[in-house]
Amino acid sequence: MESPRTLKASGARSGSRQRMEMLVPPVIGGLLLLIALLGLIGTAIRDPRPHDITVGLVGPASAVQQISAAFGTNAPGAFQFTTYDSELEARAAIDSRAVDGVLVLGSPPRLIVAGAAGDAATGVITAALTNVFKPQGVTPEVEVVHPFAAGDAHGLILFFVVVAVIVSALVSQALLLGIAGDAGFGTRLTVAVVFALLAGITAMGTAAWIADDYASGFWTAVGLVMLGALAVGTVVAGCARLLGPPGIGLAALVVVLLGLVSSGGPGGSQLLPDFYRALSPWMPAGPLYSALRGALYFDGAGLGTPLLVLFGWIAGGLVLMLLAELVASRRRSPAASLAPAR
Repeated sequence: MESPRTLKASGARSGSRQRMEMLVPPVIGGLLLLIALLGLIGTAIRDPRPHDITVGLVGPASAVQQISAAFGTNAPGAFQFTTYDSELEARAAIDSRAVDGVLVLGSPPRLIVAGAAGDAATGVITAALTNVFKPQGVTPEVEVVHPFAAGDAHGLILFFVVVAVIVSALVSQALLLGIAGDAGFGTRLTVAVVFALLAGITAMGTAAWIADDYASGFWTAVGLVMLGALAVGTVVAGCARLLGPPGIGLAALVVVLLGLVSSGGPGGSQLLPDFYRALSPWMPAGPLYSALRGALYFDGAGLGTPLLVLFGWIAGGLVLMLLAELVASRRRSPAASLAPAR
């Protein structure tokens, strides 16, 4: 028979072990997240360089060829040049978002940039094409079309609508997991849909209030935010149902962290390394931000591809939720068969 002192020592060791088991997972999890954040963000921004920025050229064939060849030699891959026969045709390309800027070679030369294409693209275009004429002592006239709203001059508020919606969609499903961990398909889908409907109105309403109105494309933007929230919500719901708390962590890493980093933020992904630029069009954040700019500043141009991506994520999320429900039902079946008969 063990003495009281031995029992007390054993109890103390057991208590210490339990405390360690409680403390170690959050510390390790936090460190892993820290490494992931530094690794993903650090590799994305350590050496920003322009890639495939779309520019239209209008002017004599020899001058257009000279500029294209010069950039192809001195900054390969930085720009994608398209030649247009007239300024009117080139302006239509900006309106449709086929290009982010146009250089009209005349006397003097003129540069037309789409402000809502993002500061990164317009800044690179303006700096690079202005420098072309410096040896001649000429400064092109710069015209900005499709500018951001005056109250959101750099598109920062609009991008943080994307951030807030993606993060809050994840949090809503994480809270549901904490409150009703075994919630089924219907409950999780209801939460995802109701949250998405309310998030679209709330997020864009708040952003419009801060930025002092977004004009005619507001309700289209509301619908796009709803789709973005539903896309994230269904995927997170499926991960949570399938894997529990680790599923929330996985969704946070892929959908939130990797998605936002690969989007490139308000400046876009054009300055990021190849991996992130290749990933960006397929994640929710980048296409949603692009679609919002198209709805609000380009009269709805360029919405097709982002919509396909968002609907694809919604479809994938629903499939994941159904798969998780199937796995959960199979887990319950053996347990039910082993239950004692009454």
